[in-house]
Amino acid sequence: MQIDLGGRTALVTGSTQGIGAAIATELARAGARVAVNGRSRESVDAALERMLAQQPGADFVPAPGDISTDAGAQQVLDAVGQADILINNLGIFGSRPALEIDDAEWRRYFELNVLTAVRMIRSCLPAMTDRGWGRILNIASDSAVAIPAEMIQYGTSKTALLAVSRGFAKAAAGTGVCVNSVIAGPTHTGGVRDFVYELVDRDLPWGEAQRAFMRQYRPQSLLQRLIEPEEIAHMVVYLSSPFASATTGAAVRVDGGYIDSIVP
Repeated sequence: MQIDLGGRTALVTGSTQGIGAAIATELARAGARVAVNGRSRESVDAALERMLAQQPGADFVPAPGDISTDAGAQQVLDAVGQADILINNLGIFGSRPALEIDDAEWRRYFELNVLTAVRMIRSCLPAMTDRGWGRILNIASDSAVAIPAEMIQYGTSKTALLAVSRGFAKAAAGTGVCVNSVIAGPTHTGGVRDFVYELVDRDLPWGEAQRAFMRQYRPQSLLQRLIEPEEIAHMVVYLSSPFASATTGAAVRVDGGYIDSIVP
């Protein structure tokens, strides 16, 4: 299967590092014009330098801006122009005992992990439906289904994101626009590396620390290792393509078999 996204413009929020950067790079590899988003122009420029080293000649567009605000979101949209593919990847996570999560932290997680996606969908979906084609993907998490005891604020926000995806898929019914979520499993990113070392012995070498983390905190994983960001990106590229025209309103798992269920 040869995926060609030539002529399509994709916006990937929170794409200066980790899963977002991998998604942006792989979409560009498939031929898309890709807008790279981060809060500052400096972080975006640094990310573009790294991505162009991996994918020379790719058509990347700098799109700095804080999409947690209306003004910042509009700044990003102005830089992008028409978006055919929207990947809502921006999100935060962290561990905290459930009874120590105060109202401010609950609001912060909901605003950054859920409302940013809603804001961007609300801005991009009408034009997609007018054109009769579009792809919107919300990057969720296994934590949306298997709520981790050490970060229920994160898990709850990702559960909400699954509902957001299904709801907007219904709003786009019959228009040629597909709206889905991608349930990413435990993934090897810089942020997750720090998170792992919050929970296991910091003196352990990374290979041992990763295995200890999976044994103690993610024993359900059938993969028995952290997923690489490119493995998430490959699914995103497929779902962004014309080949995924019959997949909408779905929660597609790239979780390494972590969620113990025979259905999504």
